[in-house]
Amino acid sequence: METRRDADASSHLSFFAALSYGIASMAMVFINKAILMQYAHSMTLLTLQQLATVLLIHFGRQMGYSKAKRIDMPTAKKLLPVSLFYNANVAFALASLKGVNIPMYIAIKRLTPLAVLIAGFFTGKGKPTTQVTLSVLMTAGGVIIAALGDFSFDLFGYTMALTSVFFQTMYLVLVEKSGVEDGLSSVEIMFYNSFLSLPVLIFLIIATGEFPNSVSLLFAKSNSLSFLFILIISLVMGIVLNFTMFLCTIVNSALTTTIVGVLKGVGSTTLGFVLLGGVQVHALNVTGLVINTAGGVWYSFAKYQQKKSKQPKVIADIEAHRK
Repeated sequence: METRRDADASSHLSFFAALSYGIASMAMVFINKAILMQYAHSMTLLTLQQLATVLLIHFGRQMGYSKAKRIDMPTAKKLLPVSLFYNANVAFALASLKGVNIPMYIAIKRLTPLAVLIAGFFTGKGKPTTQVTLSVLMTAGGVIIAALGDFSFDLFGYTMALTSVFFQTMYLVLVEKSGVEDGLSSVEIMFYNSFLSLPVLIFLIIATGEFPNSVSLLFAKSNSLSFLFILIISLVMGIVLNFTMFLCTIVNSALTTTIVGVLKGVGSTTLGFVLLGGVQVHALNVTGLVINTAGGVWYSFAKYQQKKSKQPKVIADIEAHRK
C-alpha cells in the first residue's frame, strides 16, 4: 500500500514539475520579447536575472526559508560545464529573439527534443522505444514544415536560435546527470548555476561593449513605470523558470523537459501570431503545427504506456523481496 502511495506521490510531483515548467517557459518567451523591444542589451538582462537568483537564494538561506547548502568547490567544478552551457543557450536565445518572431523562434527551438534524443543515445542512455523515436521525429518534421512558411527569414536570428538548441541540449543532459549522481536539489543546482554564471557574464558584457552603455540606458529607462514593471516581472520569472526547469529535468528527464517545451509551444505560437508583432498565417505554418502537436501527443501516450507497463513489475519485485 505504501509503495502505491509513493508511486502516486511521485506521479503527482512529475506532473506538477512538467506543468509548472510549461507555464513558466511559455510566459518567459513573451516577457523577454516585450522587454527586448524596449531594452536590446540581452547579455545585461541575463546578468541581472542571474544576480537576482543568487541574492534570493542567499537571503532565503540566511533567513531559514531555504535548505540549500553553501558553495562547495568540488561540486562547483562539476557544475561549471552546466553553467556555461546554460548561459550560452539563454544568450543565443535572447539574441535570436531580436530578429525572429515568436512563432518561428518556438518552431526552431522545438528541434531540441530530437537533439536530446541523439545526445542520450551517444552518452550511453540506451536506445529509446520505437514509438518515442517516431513521435520525436514527427514533432521535428512538423517544425521544419512550419518554418518553411516563414517569409520574414532572418539569417542571423535563425543561426542564433539553432546554436541555442545545441547548448540547450548539452546543459539539459548535464543537469539530468548531475541531479541523479550528485543528489543535488533543483534549488541547489539553480544556485550553483547562477553563482558560476556571474563572472562569465560580467566579462562578456564588458568584452562585447554592452557595459557601461547598457547600465546608463537602464537607469534612464527606470523613470518609466511600465518598463520597471516588465523588468521586475522578467527578473522574477527568470528565477521561476530556472527552478521549474531544473525540477522537471531532475524529477522526469531531459527529454521530457524538452517535450513539455514543445507542447507549451503550441499555445505560445498561437498567441505569437497576434501578440508583440504577429506574422501572416500560411498553410505551411498550420500544417506544421498540426503535425508537431500530434507528435507531442503521441510521445506523451508512448511514455504513459511505458511507465504503466513498468510500474506493476516494480511493485511485484518489491513484494517478492519482502517475502
